[in-house]
Amino acid sequence: MAIWHLHGDGVNVAAGEVVRPDERLTWPRTVGMGMQHVVAMFGATFLVPLITGFPPATTLFFSAIGTFTFLLITGNRLPSYLGSSFAFLAPIAAAKASGMAGGGVNWGAALFGVFCAGALLALVGVVVHFAGAAWIDKAMPPVVTGTIVMLIGFNLAPSAWNNYSAAPVTSTITVVAILLVTVLFKGIIGRLSILIGVIIGYVAALVQDAAGVRVAGHDCAGVAAQVKQIQFCGVKEAAWVGLPPFQHPTISWAMLLLFAPVVLALIAENIGHVKSVALMTGQNYDRVTGRALLSDGIATMFAGLGGGSGTTTYAENIGVMAATRIYSTAVYWVAGATALALSLIPKFGILIATIPPGVLGGAGTVLYGMIGLLGARIWIENRVDFGNSVNLFTAAVALIAGIANFSFFPFDAANPAAGYRIGGITVGAFAAIIIYHVMRWIARRRGTFGDDLTASPASVGREGLEQANPDE
Repeated sequence: MAIWHLHGDGVNVAAGEVVRPDERLTWPRTVGMGMQHVVAMFGATFLVPLITGFPPATTLFFSAIGTFTFLLITGNRLPSYLGSSFAFLAPIAAAKASGMAGGGVNWGAALFGVFCAGALLALVGVVVHFAGAAWIDKAMPPVVTGTIVMLIGFNLAPSAWNNYSAAPVTSTITVVAILLVTVLFKGIIGRLSILIGVIIGYVAALVQDAAGVRVAGHDCAGVAAQVKQIQFCGVKEAAWVGLPPFQHPTISWAMLLLFAPVVLALIAENIGHVKSVALMTGQNYDRVTGRALLSDGIATMFAGLGGGSGTTTYAENIGVMAATRIYSTAVYWVAGATALALSLIPKFGILIATIPPGVLGGAGTVLYGMIGLLGARIWIENRVDFGNSVNLFTAAVALIAGIANFSFFPFDAANPAAGYRIGGITVGAFAAIIIYHVMRWIARRRGTFGDDLTASPASVGREGLEQANPDE
């Protein structure tokens, strides 16, 4: 377990220097940096529960618990904040649509899916810890990993439109605000474009409400009506201090197959995070890779057990580290503590839940597209050759299956009314893996292509930063 010691005078960071994970600045500066990390993750982390219907305060609670878990299991050596993973949006939406999550009321089955995804990721972490990560690169080369990440993002396009069309003016203002903040401001302000865009969209909705504009929706009693975009239902009655609402999973093995593809994206995110931090700090984290995967898996299991969103390492916070050159894990303990404190304010959680669909539609339009294009970035950075037919057909078939949301095989033959079907994310992900390896096996034996398919590692995360060589 790393023990912090003061970096220099604890106040200044000289040009070219970094504050290493086992160092810290003075505690007032460390606390300030920790709070800045909470601001950095805030917008993206809260969008997931707002879109899925999970309680925001509960998600924040398990985000804090997950961050503590990550720091402990990695020996306090790897700086990271665990926020909500967008990879879970599609399977949770599919669970809701199938009716297996109780039509948006009983989320037990979906939470079981989150728990199973965490358990699978933890298992992969154990294997990587003892056997290394080279087998991941062979099982999921760049063309497969990039395709899966891309289809997870683009599969969410209909969800973005559903929210966008609820209040097009508000959604458009949110999108424009995000884009302008990104290019108008440098440093931390530019990196917080999603959060600032959401705030601007929220204010725009308030202005429209005050001007008498109404949209189709439900009032506080749940009755369909023309309502204000922002309704402060329950905010006044909520307590200032208290535990967030917890929910428990209910066993539904159908969820295992539905959520399994998410694990592939989480693996890429986590390994990409480890390699990115290694590049920035100049330290070798190869031996910590398995622990990082195990940590995120356990954190996601905790979330599934209590009603939170699945977690992942956060690119937003890596951006803050890169900008400040402060990689102290002490900062992340402060960030986790701050998030935990906020989650214990019920009034705060309910206020966050008032963010209207129009704002979510605008933010989702940007974020879902970004997730999809991260898959393309994996292809580019790993120089995937689409002149090779195996690569080309692997991506082509899987992407159409995922984006068009192909669905097959009613899972519960005894209860067809349940309507559960294997959806586009699952179909596309498994199609990518199977098509690639089967075509490659046949082509090798027929001598119809060279051996250039797996020249680069598949491990690229949401950060999209240049990565180091794969672990030995």
